[in-house]
Amino acid sequence: MLQASYEDYANHQSLIFAGEENLTYKQLESEVKKVARQLHSYGISKGDKVAILSLNMPQWGIAFFAIATLGAVAVPVLPDFHSNEIKNILLHADVSLVFVSETLRSKLEPTTGLNIVYIEDFQLSSGVGNSEIEEQSFDFPKVEENDLCSIIYTSGTTGKSKGVMLSHKNIVWTAQQSWLIQNVRPGDRFLSVLPLSHTFENTLGLILPIKYGATVSYLKKPPVPSVLLAALQQVKPTVMLVVPLIVEKIYKSKIMPEINGKFITRLLYKMAVTRKLLHKVAARKLYASFGGELKFFGVGGAKLDDNVERFLMDGDFPLAIGYGMTESSPLLAGAGVGKTRFLSTGQPMEGVKIRIGNPNPKTGLGEIQAKGENVMLGYYKEPEITKSVFTEDGWLKTGDLGCFDNDGNLYIKGRIKNMIVGASGENIYPEEIESLINRMEYVLESLVIEQKGKLVAMVHLNMEELEKKYQNMKTEAVLFLNDKTDEILKEIQKKVNEELNKFSQIQRVVLQPIPFEKTPTQKIKRFLY
Repeated sequence: MLQASYEDYANHQSLIFAGEENLTYKQLESEVKKVARQLHSYGISKGDKVAILSLNMPQWGIAFFAIATLGAVAVPVLPDFHSNEIKNILLHADVSLVFVSETLRSKLEPTTGLNIVYIEDFQLSSGVGNSEIEEQSFDFPKVEENDLCSIIYTSGTTGKSKGVMLSHKNIVWTAQQSWLIQNVRPGDRFLSVLPLSHTFENTLGLILPIKYGATVSYLKKPPVPSVLLAALQQVKPTVMLVVPLIVEKIYKSKIMPEINGKFITRLLYKMAVTRKLLHKVAARKLYASFGGELKFFGVGGAKLDDNVERFLMDGDFPLAIGYGMTESSPLLAGAGVGKTRFLSTGQPMEGVKIRIGNPNPKTGLGEIQAKGENVMLGYYKEPEITKSVFTEDGWLKTGDLGCFDNDGNLYIKGRIKNMIVGASGENIYPEEIESLINRMEYVLESLVIEQKGKLVAMVHLNMEELEKKYQNMKTEAVLFLNDKTDEILKEIQKKVNEELNKFSQIQRVVLQPIPFEKTPTQKIKRFLY
């Protein structure tokens, strides 16, 4: 794949920092091969494990491709991992060399026998560097499509990380099939904001654009709003991949306060026809702030808030929804621009089979199970756990509950392990209750849990917005705000319960004062609560 891209798109820009132009595909080839030779000179050969612990940058892709070209195995490590977690991963994966970005060097404890290479300039931390490697030629080993390409450690919402083994075929095949959902061409511009060590960004934000000759731009600084907005205007991306939290934050902190700020817009927002018009106006502004040339806005990694999805659809934003998991490299189903259906995650990706295991005869709900060339080789050194995630007849068990509509669109209702069984044996899906709560004014996020047989909703409110609204109430402001907060929580309980079955009703709503802890794809780590 790489060789074909180097030749077909030789003079196109490949991986760059936003606003720069300094790495054509031809130059990418020479960089990748130089780093591969360097790895070879350090004794890395086919099958050896090489970790990448780095923030997103062009060198990340160079390191990844150099490892793959050698037939070695890349072990991408999420920058957010704690140093203990990183140490465990490096030991568990038998890593012999680590590429590390300078800002993350402190997360690497002195680990014996581990070569450390600074990714910015590919200098060995002991001082021997890229420039000192002679241009010795050696024959690159033959790499087969079913060879192991990378081990990606998931930090699931359930605790312990597992190493997902993905082959070269898993990854390239997924990129190729994804092209059928969105055609990527030379001249397309990606702006990368999600961690490359996550399979969503790795396959769809790196392999897919490189396979089809696009350019990927990276940020030099963390993606705080000012940095991101400047980069969006510089790059004017045609393709962006985001997790729901990014767009939900914009919606709740920018779009809704503008609508709620004036009496007339607040009134118009209550009527379906005028609400759609307001959405169109706001979405047009949002589109311009994204650079005005976006043709594909892919959202995945977690469930998108219903209100936000409705807003993007009403506003004709180029929304695309995807569903998958690390274990399937990652895409299983998706709906391209113009094909999204409200609350659905689209149809199975071409070449992927999806079925519903043991569906409930009344609701059609059951476990989503999948088969395809993108399904992992297994979990590294975990044959028992690997066996447990496949059915007797070889289908991957996703652990997600879902059903199909009559047109073959997939709907996801939540995780099986999150399901709460009610007092009389009813199935209660906390995610469905949370999506109702998250529609409420001032709510940023929520989590529904069971405590002593009762359903409790933990709610994190937008205190900034509340303070703004009541800042003119000078007298005993703190006490007033506390009373107001209690009032809002009671109101949430009342309104949400009006829309729920008797057995799904919330018995208590409590304030979650700080944001919930999250995984790299911004899903709440439920097991902590």
